[in-house]
Amino acid sequence: MDGAAGQRRCTGAAGGIVSVDQGLVDRVAEMVAPLGAPSSRRMMGGAMLYCDGIAYGIVDDDQLWFKADAASDAAWDAAGAVRFTYDRAGQIATMNYRRAPDDCYDDDDAFRHWAGLALEAGRRAAAKKAARRR
Repeated sequence: MDGAAGQRRCTGAAGGIVSVDQGLVDRVAEMVAPLGAPSSRRMMGGAMLYCDGIAYGIVDDDQLWFKADAASDAAWDAAGAVRFTYDRAGQIATMNYRRAPDDCYDDDDAFRHWAGLALEAGRRAAAKKAARRR
């Protein structure tokens, strides 16, 4: 987890240094645009993806990961979408994100289906967070 010149680095699902494929971020923004206003923010060398301000995905290297939760896990499991894992202080940790099925990269309808599930999970997470703040 240490990088050159004191830079903190995280390892992604494949065990390598997390980085972002800007071309993929741009393509995903084009594909999600019919669902709402896309935006992204660099995080730990990758990119967090938003639609109308709702976090729904991550780009890690050249892979897209969609937000998931208990309500959507069955659909992700049925598609064989593995969980996002990373190294945290020598331990394998997971996040509620699933690898995008392969057809998402070249089929806009498939992308919107899975992105829709991810947005629903993102909305549920945002609602839970807001309820905790009250």
